[in-house]
Amino acid sequence: MPESNFVDYVKILCRSGKGGKGSMHLKHVKYNPNGGPDGGDGGKGGSIILRGNHNYWTLLHLKYERHIFAEHGGNGGRDKCHGTNGKDVYIDVPCGTVVYNAETGKYVCDVTYDGQEVLLLKGGRGGLGNFQFRSATNQAPRYAQPGEPMEEMMVILELKLLADVGLVGFPNAGKSTLVSALSNARPKIANYPFTTMEPSLGIVAYRDGKSFVMADIPGIIEGAAEGKGLGLRFLRHIERNSLLLFMVPGDTDDIKREYEILLNELQQFNPELTDKHRVLAVTKCDLLDDELMEMLRETLPTDLPVVFISAVSGFGLDELKDVLWSEMNAESNKLAAVTTSEALVHRDKDMRRFAAEMADAGEDEEIVFVDEDEIEDVEDLDDYEYEE
Repeated sequence: MPESNFVDYVKILCRSGKGGKGSMHLKHVKYNPNGGPDGGDGGKGGSIILRGNHNYWTLLHLKYERHIFAEHGGNGGRDKCHGTNGKDVYIDVPCGTVVYNAETGKYVCDVTYDGQEVLLLKGGRGGLGNFQFRSATNQAPRYAQPGEPMEEMMVILELKLLADVGLVGFPNAGKSTLVSALSNARPKIANYPFTTMEPSLGIVAYRDGKSFVMADIPGIIEGAAEGKGLGLRFLRHIERNSLLLFMVPGDTDDIKREYEILLNELQQFNPELTDKHRVLAVTKCDLLDDELMEMLRETLPTDLPVVFISAVSGFGLDELKDVLWSEMNAESNKLAAVTTSEALVHRDKDMRRFAAEMADAGEDEEIVFVDEDEIEDVEDLDDYEYEE
């Protein structure tokens, strides 16, 4: 089976450049043997900068980029020559990328819109040459500053999809069928559980040229928050959604109970997800008649809008889009998004679960720091990439 192109986890060792050393030089030329200090300043080390790029939708281009190093600053020279500044390194990432410290799990920063630049690691400042320390009482200083050291961090880049509506449901609830019916997205659809193995996005057209983005994630099973099924790895993709659409098939024995199980899994994963606006869609209603739907309506939750739909026949899809648009643009939903979005983004990562997630993503290799200054042949770097 070919490996999926959807990569939402990468682990990279980043290192900024160190500042160049200042020069300690005394000018001594013909006809001017006591020219005084003329040592130049060292150059600034390069920085590591994250940059949002809407042309990327996964972190695939960084999957095999194990080391990202910026250039060191050049040393100062005689005649007050300034050292060269190290080049900054820009890392293009898709919008919605969150950065964590891989050793502590602490939140570092995030990139949310196209063109946004976030300084990840700052390059070291160059040291001052002895020319900067001259004075009336110290006319020939014989010392200069070393450059500031580099910064180094093992980081986790984690992608959280940006969408307006997130689909939540058990396997085979009809999520992929709904996305394909409302948008031009064509996720895999089959009659067996966990058909959807990776998240997918679809743009849903609405009235008057308006549209919204719908995100489909793999099905959730009971215990997903503890690591069962695929839900643990992909639940984070609905953290940034402004509205959650719960989907329960109409032929289920107890629709209300399944909805409560799904809601409980979200609450265990992140309690703030329950503050989002929710809509319940009863799917596969082409198997039900009007009388049965009225009977089911009496047993459903009353604290959220309920819509009966069938993605195959198109029944109730227009009503569903009206309800979703109304809930997304409700004033209370906009206020809730403002008050909770920062808290969702700045949650630290649970490192107890991280090892299992990285193993599932194929990112469990240990990365070893290599200083190229200690290696005679640069081609030997490949031999030091991983620990067996």
